[in-house]
Amino acid sequence: MEAMKYLHTMVRVTDIEASLAFYRDALGMDVLSRRDHEAGRFTLVFLAAPGDHSAQIELTYNWPAPDGTAEVYTGGRNFGHIAYAVDDIYATCQRLVDHGVTISRPPRDGRMAFVRSPDGISIELLQAGGARPPAEPWASMPNVGAW
Repeated sequence: MEAMKYLHTMVRVTDIEASLAFYRDALGMDVLSRRDHEAGRFTLVFLAAPGDHSAQIELTYNWPAPDGTAEVYTGGRNFGHIAYAVDDIYATCQRLVDHGVTISRPPRDGRMAFVRSPDGISIELLQAGGARPPAEPWASMPNVGAW
């Protein structure tokens, strides 16, 4: 069998600036490259977790048509989610809250949380190593919406 290497996961986004505010600013991901393709009327932004650029996410933004109409994307539960390990689940969730992100599934167990991107992509956050001891306000927070 020939060698194979994982490259990236692509998600379509409807607002590149809102998506960058989420993935880059709130989640803290590194922007590896951005390419605006005027002839094809689309923008590609590649991001990765700090310290691990081998697993990348590609944000694809298709520009609105000349008349201003934009394609509408509908999410499918069959996509599942994108998952990242984090050093401190509580600090990560607090940073997200500070950026206005709703924690859909709080880390009540000190191990796992879910949030959604501006385009409804489910992001799973997992505490690296073992679970942290339960802590407030997370331990008593209810789930919000779907995750």
